[in-house]
Amino acid sequence: MKLLHVIPSIDPAGGGPIEGIRQLRQPLRDRGAEIDVCCGDAPDAPCVRASEMNVIALGPTSTKYGLNLAMLAWLRAHAGDYDAVLVEGLWQFHALATCIALRGGKVPYFVYTHGMLDPWFRERYPLKHVKKSLYWLLGEYWVLRRAQGVLFTCEEEQRRSRNAFWPYRCRELVAGYGTAQPPTGAAPLREAFLAAFPDLRGKRIVLFLGRIHEKKGCDLLVEAFAREAGADPRLHLVLAGPVEAALRERLARQAAQLGLVQRISWAGMLSGDLKWGAYHAAEVFCLPSHQENFGVAVAEALGCGVPVLISDKVNIWREIVADGAGLAGPDTAAGTGACLRQWLQADPAAQAHMRAQARHCFLRRFEVRQSAQRLLEILGERPAAVAPAAPAPQPARASAATSATPRGTP
Repeated sequence: MKLLHVIPSIDPAGGGPIEGIRQLRQPLRDRGAEIDVCCGDAPDAPCVRASEMNVIALGPTSTKYGLNLAMLAWLRAHAGDYDAVLVEGLWQFHALATCIALRGGKVPYFVYTHGMLDPWFRERYPLKHVKKSLYWLLGEYWVLRRAQGVLFTCEEEQRRSRNAFWPYRCRELVAGYGTAQPPTGAAPLREAFLAAFPDLRGKRIVLFLGRIHEKKGCDLLVEAFAREAGADPRLHLVLAGPVEAALRERLARQAAQLGLVQRISWAGMLSGDLKWGAYHAAEVFCLPSHQENFGVAVAEALGCGVPVLISDKVNIWREIVADGAGLAGPDTAAGTGACLRQWLQADPAAQAHMRAQARHCFLRRFEVRQSAQRLLEILGERPAAVAPAAPAPQPARASAATSATPRGTP
């Protein structure tokens, strides 16, 4: 089977979709699939030159929407070379280009929404939602409607996506998602990280690792950490990942006002051994995100045996709490602080149990070979017609959803 991923950019600073492609590549190849990636980057872009994948780079593009007629022409000419096309994300031209280029042809396309239909965006950016509603009617609705399948990472993402835009009609499929098993050798990886950041030696590290963006709730984490840092002077918050200057300045100012300047480290974007070393040096991983369809970094932390403290807006929180691999609470400073406090107050045996469960949860649910197999099974299906979406079920309301009480116990 020959597969084509279509994505606006393969720059890793852009977030999770390209990392998901990279993670799926080898297990798909192990199962006989050939993988190409079509993107809107310039052929001489550093991310293209450094990529280990077979990349068709058709940029650069000059607009935020990513209008790229070269991509449309290339897809029309070459889509027939593939057994299926996978559209990575929405709201940019690459998705509409795929829909137009493949319409009436024999090659099916599937769409990974990557959380981009989550209603949080409507609530957080109401004016942008009005503009997106127009895009939806003119483009994105038809992208999903004509797709052979719309792929979600978990049932929570599927459920939440149904309420974002109207009309909504597509063939929904839960494909799962995952990441490769982390490299073995925790001790040398930890030592490499601590050698690069010697001031962290001997600290109890609370780690955030990923793209630092307002939706990730890093301001909530800083405030929650300030409330709980008095429990132990060794506690130290590490924020690792790319960040825009304005947000970095805002978070640094918040930390200074809370008296945390000496207890927060900015590690920048980490990769390779330093990234894995950061996980192994951490006591817990925190992601109090306002919206997260999956969270590759969450799965990576679990794979390293690191318990995760997350918000209930990270769509895989139910599975993690059910497995006893972490704690979840509301996406507020109080909810984040309650999770951190519960971890700190747990006895050593309970903490050790959660570490063991973190690894078990990863192997059971989020190891990438499982999601690769599920994806191939989906791509092998050929339903006669696209079915309408089922009515959205009404979720049960729990009192914890509006309180600071974490969901789950060690």
